[in-house]
Amino acid sequence: MDLGLDGKVALVTGSYRGTGAGIARVLAAEGAVVLVHGLEPGQADGTVRDISEAGHECRDVVGDLRTEEGTGTLVAAVRDAVDAVDIVINNYGIAEGSDWESSDTASWHASYDTNVVTAVRVTQAFLPDMRDNRWGRVVFVSTVGATRPGDQIPEYYVAKGALPSMTVSLAKHLAGSGITVNCVSPGIIATPEVVERFTERARREGRGTDWASVEQLILEGRMTNPSGRVATPEDVGRFVAFVVGEPGWHLNGAHLRFDGGAADAVT
Repeated sequence: MDLGLDGKVALVTGSYRGTGAGIARVLAAEGAVVLVHGLEPGQADGTVRDISEAGHECRDVVGDLRTEEGTGTLVAAVRDAVDAVDIVINNYGIAEGSDWESSDTASWHASYDTNVVTAVRVTQAFLPDMRDNRWGRVVFVSTVGATRPGDQIPEYYVAKGALPSMTVSLAKHLAGSGITVNCVSPGIIATPEVVERFTERARREGRGTDWASVEQLILEGRMTNPSGRVATPEDVGRFVAFVVGEPGWHLNGAHLRFDGGAADAVT
C-alpha cells in the first residue's frame, strides 16, 4: 500500500530512542524526510545512523522542548534543515511521577509541562507551515493509561489523559484546513529499556530470558492484553505511518488505542 509519504517532512519529537526512534525509522522507510530530534547534541546519533545506513533520508535536529528557549533552538534547527514541516509526531514524554500521598503541586505541574505543554509548543510552531500548504498531520502520542490509568504516577496518567481532549479541540479548530489531528495511545511497548528490565527480572526469578519467555512475563498481571503479544516500537511506527498517510486521510479528532485490547473499553 502506498502511504503517499514520499518527500513529506516529518518531525518526531523524542526520536533519539525508544518508541520515537521506531516511528522515525518506519516513516523514513516509507519515504518521508524525518527530522530526528534529541534534547542535546549527539543524543540522536544512533537513530540517525540507523536510518542513513538503511538508505533513507533524515536530519538531526536538537532542542530542549521542555523550555521556551529550547523550543526556539529546535525551531531554528528545523528551519536550517528544511523549508517546511508537513507532519508533527508529538512523541516526547516521560512516564514518571510519585503517588497520591507524596505528590505535590510541583510534581503535578512538572508532569503537565513535560507531557502536554511541550507538545503544544511544537505544534504551534509548525502549524503555519501546514496551513500554507493546505496539508498537514499532527499526532499526539499518549498511552493506554489515558483510558485505564494506574494508581501510581497519577501525574503522568492525568497529563497524558489531556491529550485526547486536546486532539478533538485542535481538530475542530483546524476544520477545513487540510490538516488532521489524531491521538495514538499504545500499550506497553518492547523498547530496549523495557526488554532489558524484564529480561533482568526473568533472570532473577530463574525464568527463561529468550524473547518468548520475557514477553510472557511482561504480559502477566497488569500488562495483559487479548492479543497476547507486546508491540515493538516499529509496530507503533507502522500504525502511526498509516494514520498520517493518505489511506488515513479521513481519520480526524480520533483517540486511537493501539494496545492489543488492554484498555478493555467500549468507547
